[in-house]
Amino acid sequence: MKKILSVVLCALLLLFPLAGCKKESDLTKVRVNEVTHSIFYAPMYLADSMGFFEDEGIEIELTNGGGADKVMSAVLSGEADIGFCGPEAALYVLAGGSTDVPTVFGQLTKRDGSFLVSRVNEPDFEWTDLRGKEILAGRQGGVPAMTFEYVLNQNGLTDGEDVTLNFDVAFNLMTAAFEGGTADYCTMFEPVASEYQQAGTGYIVASVGEASGEVPYTCYMAKSSWLNKNQETAKGFLRAITKAIKYVHEHTAQEVAPHLKAAFDSTSEASIATSIESYKAIDSWVSNMAMEEAALTRLQDIIDNAGELPKRVKFADLVNTSLAQAVYGEIYK
Repeated sequence: MKKILSVVLCALLLLFPLAGCKKESDLTKVRVNEVTHSIFYAPMYLADSMGFFEDEGIEIELTNGGGADKVMSAVLSGEADIGFCGPEAALYVLAGGSTDVPTVFGQLTKRDGSFLVSRVNEPDFEWTDLRGKEILAGRQGGVPAMTFEYVLNQNGLTDGEDVTLNFDVAFNLMTAAFEGGTADYCTMFEPVASEYQQAGTGYIVASVGEASGEVPYTCYMAKSSWLNKNQETAKGFLRAITKAIKYVHEHTAQEVAPHLKAAFDSTSEASIATSIESYKAIDSWVSNMAMEEAALTRLQDIIDNAGELPKRVKFADLVNTSLAQAVYGEIYK
């Protein structure tokens, strides 16, 4: 009897690793190419670390495209299933007359995520205080720079007349240039902005996104052929992220931060928490991942204001809200 029990137990133990392998093989791999890796996109990484993607039978293969144009190329070439970047990348393709245009099927952030950092503390800062100043605002033609210019114009300031926008410094070198003495102000994303403030080397005086209003800043897009064949996977993908967004909205930054440490291993947990607090304070993330037409209209206003819009595009030609609306109805019922 003891021998029989031993054989049965051994057989059962052998089954456990096989079961684990089977579960892993059952996951559908989804290749996602992101525009950059940033705490601004926290809910996407949270969905992965908390197992929400796995709950939907999805395994994420995340790659950093290093720019919206490269994300778009990855989607169009089939190297990525889903592209994560600003919808302007697809908008430009559509406005250019192409028939091979990815469909935007979900939105994550609803405003610019950069903060204006000054060399001096300005507790009573007004946008008109920038008159006569030089600002490092990003790459000319990039949405962060265009959004910043839109805010200036809304406050009666014009580049080259009232203020000087320095577009000569590459985006990833802006903070180093600012440290070296270039310009009076610099736009920075988190956690850099808060880290500068904590170190006493700069002071956050305004949120660009808060001043500009809601825009579809970063979204998920895929070729229509992929979406048509993988509707349930796309819904599961949105469902996982919507759950993560809900978690962020309903929990403190200190509760969220530990789940993001693996995605930002070189950033302290305290700094991650401060960044989450900053982005929650300006209401950065949507609840419903279905894009609103008014937000796309404002984005086109911003691009047009910068002289970079070839022509206006119709919302229905670029965006499909059906999957995101369905998911929102399930989770917030």
